[in-house]
Amino acid sequence: MKSEEFASAQEWYERGNEYRKQSQWHEAINCYIKAIELDPDSPAVEAKRMLDDIMAFYCKDMYNP
Repeated sequence: MKSEEFASAQEWYERGNEYRKQSQWHEAINCYIKAIELDPDSPAVEAKRMLDDIMAFYCKDMYNP
């Protein structure tokens, strides 16, 4: 894989999906954010929104201190 500086939005999105499958939610969200920064129309936008919704539901203390 390319270095993080040069990774494409698609690569960040796919990396986020791999973290999500491993239940590494924070890492997945960070990857989706990177993908969105590189391509605001990336499918990572929807993936991040869904993860945000899941985290807000299951981790209320983390999202609502």
